Amino acid sequence: MTTITAARGTMPLAGHVSEARRRATRAAVSLLVALVLGFVLSDQILDVLRTPVEELAQTRQASLNYTTITGAFDLQMRIALFAGVILSSPVWLGELFAYLTPGFTVREKEYVIGFTAAAIPLFAAGCAFGFLIFPRMVTVLAGFSSDKDSTILDASYYVDFVMKIVLATGIAFVLPVLLVMLNCLGVLSARRLRSSWRIIVIVIALFSALVTPAADVLSMFFVALPMSALFGTAVAITTVHDRRMARRALTSTHADPTTNWSPPCSD
Repeated sequence: MTTITAARGTMPLAGHVSEARRRATRAAVSLLVALVLGFVLSDQILDVLRTPVEELAQTRQASLNYTTITGAFDLQMRIALFAGVILSSPVWLGELFAYLTPGFTVREKEYVIGFTAAAIPLFAAGCAFGFLIFPRMVTVLAGFSSDKDSTILDASYYVDFVMKIVLATGIAFVLPVLLVMLNCLGVLSARRLRSSWRIIVIVIALFSALVTPAADVLSMFFVALPMSALFGTAVAITTVHDRRMARRALTSTHADPTTNWSPPCSD
């Protein structure tokens, strides 16, 4: 019988498929429950997202609008799906992790757990940060129009804009983890990162200026500070790793490479 080798032994293909079906069912049920909860909370979520538009309406004519008869329902379903994926993520991520890790070696499990443990809280912090700054972005970008003009926003486009900002900020906070991982794989060196620091600082400054008012330098500083700190941490970690690998290569010059080889990021 065809078999699949796992860390705990050998599992028949039928058992492997059965386990995949069982874990996928659990993930689907959790997503369905979270989807229902997200639909129930969609009005409250939309009220929070609508707050910047209401503040903008105090100085000019501004409102959210639906361009189709089913626009409101479609938007509620989209919010429910977005909220459902987030609320159920601990379950389906756990099921995916439990399904994949038996086939990993001990060292590979350490890598996966380490990078995941760093990426998840950073992504959550980045999404929360994006959720906090998106009202300022709406105010700044809408402020380019004249006070005599009306700001009529398509509700679907507006919610998509907010979701993209939240996700983009979350991904930006995870990028330092990706840089460290690429360094561990030998793709990106610490020297290359250090030589690119000016470009990185300019990108961070431009992003900070976009999400904060031009006259509010303090807010711009508070936005740029955590992103710069994360990049600096990534540079420090990659520098320590490259120096450790260089010392290891130097001490093992005359040794047998088949007995002294170890993968990147190993101790």
